[in-house]
This record gives sequence, C-alpha cells and structure tokens, in this order.
Amino acid sequence: MPTVEQLKTSFILSCWATKMYLPVFLVRIDERTKNIVILAGEENEMIIYPNGKWRYL
Repeated sequence: MPTVEQLKTSFILSCWATKMYLPVFLVRIDERTKNIVILAGEENEMIIYPNGKWRYL
C-alpha cells in the first residue's frame, strides 16, 4: 500500500505528464523497496520514495 506522501506525489506527477501529452504506461509499487515507479512516454521514468520525494531517471 502506498503512503499518503506517495499518493500525493504520484497524483501531481501524473498530472504533469498528461499536461505534456505523455501517456502514462505503468504505475507500479516495488514490493522490495516500497518505491512507486511511473513510466510515461517513451523514455520517462520517475521513482517516488516512501517519504514522498521523487527522482526523474
């Protein structure tokens, strides 16, 4: 289950991606690390940590 901070951040990042007309292909929680991974567009990957901070790869 995602944390409250992860839910807020994932909503914001999904809105940003769709504003740039990028399709969101995958939203998945890594069971090992509890990170959320978002794949959007062709080469955009974002990781959201349990504390709500995120990183663009």
